[in-house]
Amino acid sequence: MSLMMKSPILGPAAWRGAQLKGDTSWMHLLTDAAIAQLEAAVAHVKSKGLSFPHFLKDDFPLADNVLDLKQHSVELENGRGFLVLRGLPVDRYSEEDIHIMYYGIGLHMGIPVRQNPRGDLLGLVMNVGDATQKTTRVYETNLYLPYHSDPSDVVGLLCIRKAKQGGLSSLVSVAAIYNEILKNHPEYLGLYYRTWYFSHLCEDLPSLSPIFSHHQGKLSCRYLRQYIELGHEVRHLPLSKVEIEALDLFDEIMHRQEFRLCMMLEPGDLQFANNYAVLHSRNEFEDHGVHERNRKMLRLWVKMPNARELAPEFPGRNGFPALLKTP
Repeated sequence: MSLMMKSPILGPAAWRGAQLKGDTSWMHLLTDAAIAQLEAAVAHVKSKGLSFPHFLKDDFPLADNVLDLKQHSVELENGRGFLVLRGLPVDRYSEEDIHIMYYGIGLHMGIPVRQNPRGDLLGLVMNVGDATQKTTRVYETNLYLPYHSDPSDVVGLLCIRKAKQGGLSSLVSVAAIYNEILKNHPEYLGLYYRTWYFSHLCEDLPSLSPIFSHHQGKLSCRYLRQYIELGHEVRHLPLSKVEIEALDLFDEIMHRQEFRLCMMLEPGDLQFANNYAVLHSRNEFEDHGVHERNRKMLRLWVKMPNARELAPEFPGRNGFPALLKTP
């Protein structure tokens, strides 16, 4: 078990939504020059007879500073842990061009990883599933999506279309939650460092992981209450009363208005968040009722070259493992 940190986390990672009111320094407008380079890179991929996802980083040429991706990667790992790129004119591109462009950006950030057993590298976040079926993942519905972290270093969301109503994106700082627990409820802190059974979608059986891990000077978090409860249910190890109290406390803090930063992603917005430092959510939404107009997002999971080293008891998970090829 990693050593429990008993001093508050200082610096940009410990932000609260209320403190960022009126501060849009996390929003970066794409320049005409950047958009032109992205379009040229898409054209270059297609000129070579390639298509998504069958091309490499060198097939999608971008100047190092065109999107400031290196600087943004530093911000994701060592800064606030999130940012938004705004202004991609998605309405003038075909679906294939959008896929090439978004995946190409992912290749310049790191390594895009698989999001399901099928091996999808771009996930469709849209109300296309049956909410009455247990096998349907929440992001495939229009229901409230609880705060959680995804199994990758960084998660990206590209907005193609907004909902008729709702669908507000919300982020919360892990460091801010930690500081609040440390200050006012330190008696629970040790519970978050012990291991819990998580029912991970990319594993056959629930496996152990702490909620908080402090390693080499950085705090990391893994959280989705539903997966913890399911993990203990599958393993036939019911949560104790004090464990439930600890989870209730965690939930209560992260839902406080002062901690949350809410934003409506507009068409052409690209939101990126560090899954160890930021939890993300979305409220329920109402669609237009026409498939071609309904809310549509594309999700990207990226393994980052500058990602923090994780503690042995806090195993990294970057997407689903590749399927074994049969002879």
